[in-house]
Order: sequence, then structure tokens, then C-alpha cells
Amino acid sequence: MAESRNPRRDGGQSSSAGPAGRGGGSRGGKPAGQGRGAAPGRRDGKPTDRRDGKPTTPRRDGKPTTPRRDGKPADARRDRRQEEGDRTAAQKIYDGPPIPDDVSANDLDKHARQALQSLPEKLADKVARHLVMAGLLIAEDPETAHLHALAARARATRTGLVREACGETAYASGKFAEALSEFRAARRMTGGYMYAPMMADCERALKRPDKAIAYDTPEIRGHLDDSGQIELSIVVAGARRDQGQYDAAVRLLETEPLHTKGRSDWVPRLRYAYADALLDAGRRDEAIEWFHRTVAVDGNGQTDAEARVTDLEKQSQG
Repeated sequence: MAESRNPRRDGGQSSSAGPAGRGGGSRGGKPAGQGRGAAPGRRDGKPTDRRDGKPTTPRRDGKPTTPRRDGKPADARRDRRQEEGDRTAAQKIYDGPPIPDDVSANDLDKHARQALQSLPEKLADKVARHLVMAGLLIAEDPETAHLHALAARARATRTGLVREACGETAYASGKFAEALSEFRAARRMTGGYMYAPMMADCERALKRPDKAIAYDTPEIRGHLDDSGQIELSIVVAGARRDQGQYDAAVRLLETEPLHTKGRSDWVPRLRYAYADALLDAGRRDEAIEWFHRTVAVDGNGQTDAEARVTDLEKQSQG
């Protein structure tokens, strides 16, 4: 969830009453409605649209249709094809992408496997293997990872772990509305708040910064570990900046351990977010300094801090 990535900087009438003869009356002794070009009537006097005198079959929209030879409505075949298409799409999701033979359910960590214990053994094995693939692919191929998560959900939709995986892979794929829905489902099932920072970031991506800020409550923070609280601060600071509250964003980030000597993954993201907030607040020189400090701890290239420093320094020299 590097601050440098988007979106964090980083968005009638029925024709059965056919025309009457000239003058609006009968013609040639036939009842009204049986003149030239008119539809014939049934023996019981009720009009039809068919020349063989058989009644029409109403469609779902209320308009008459001509029945097929088998007596079924003309649109029945279309409805059946649509249903078959829906079943085919659902089956494709259920099947999911192929799983290599060497991928085992035992590759899933112990706590995750325990979350699947309520499932039948063979089903749990299949779900676990899809989750393993989702975890392996989420960084390099999030779209395929998401398909694996959806295949797991098709088999175990009421399992919180599975819904979390769907949320994570949707988030990684940029499907923020879908991710938010999955995280909400997971929270209802598990009661956990560990995904609150990602849920807030989804709200920000959906152009709802006020809802992102609403996640910053003592109750939610009380359920997060230190890393989770820092990630939430990064997102909320970004939402403050979205609303033009640059100084508020700076102040929030200054409550976090910017000067830590640790090398946790959140360190470069925190420093990058702080540098960005300083820049928005008009504190350019300080921003350049903190982009440099970000580069110093960003050995894995989580952010584009180095490029930002280069651009800012060129602008200063120009």
C-alpha cells in the first residue's frame, strides 16, 4: 500500500384487435376485426394474432408472442440459452485457473488451514490449494490470483479466510469496490479489523475521503497492531490531503515513528507519505530531505522516492 501507488497519489396496444372493415363496421358478414388484412377470431369470439386461429402466448413484458410448434413461448429458447450462459460463467469461476500438481494444501500456513477445518476434507483441500496459488501470484499476477480466490469463494463462500483472500486480491487488482465488499463480509464473519487500513484506502480510491477518515477511531485503532495503526495513519493522511487539509496530514504523520532505525516494510511508506504531505503543505526543502530519507530505507524499491528527488532537485536548479 505504498503511498506512491494509485490511487493514493499513487479513481399497445395488442395487435389482436386488428382493423375493422370500412366505416368501422362489419364486412361481408364477418365480425369486426376480420376484414382484409385483419387477424381472424377464435370460435369463442376472442381475437388472436395467428391466422390458424390459435391463441397467442403472452411474453413476460405483456406483449403477445407466437407459440412454437412445441407449444412453448418463442422466447423460451432465448431464456434457456441465457441460463446456460450464466451456468457456464459460474462454472468457469468455480473451476478457476489450473493448479500445478506440486501445489499442496499443506503449503498453506497452519492457522489458515485451521480456518478451513469446518469444510469436508476434499473440499478443504481444493480451497486451500486455490488460496496457496492466490498468495503466490498476488504480487506478480494479481488478476489470476483473484481468479483463484474467487474459485475458493465459490466453494466456501461463508468462510472468513476465503473472503479476506478475495478482498486482498481484488484490492491488488485495483477492484476497490469489490475489495471493500469482500472485506466487509470478512469482518462480519470474523469480527476482525486487521483490514481496516485497506478498507479505508478503498474508500479513498472510490473518491470518498470522508469515509476513509471515518475509520480513524479509537475503537478501530484498538484492534490494530503497531504496523496496522501506521498503515491507517498513512491512508488517513492521504485522505486529508485529498480534502486539502495538508497541515492536518503532516501533523498526523508526525505522531508516527518517522525516525525509527527499524527496517519494517512500513518505514519507507511512512516517510514517503510524510515527504508528500510536506510538499503539498508548501515545505519543499523539508520534502526533499524526507524523500532522501525514504530512499535510504527503500532498498526494495517500494516507492518512487528516488525519481521524485531527482525531479524536485532539477526543478530547484532550473
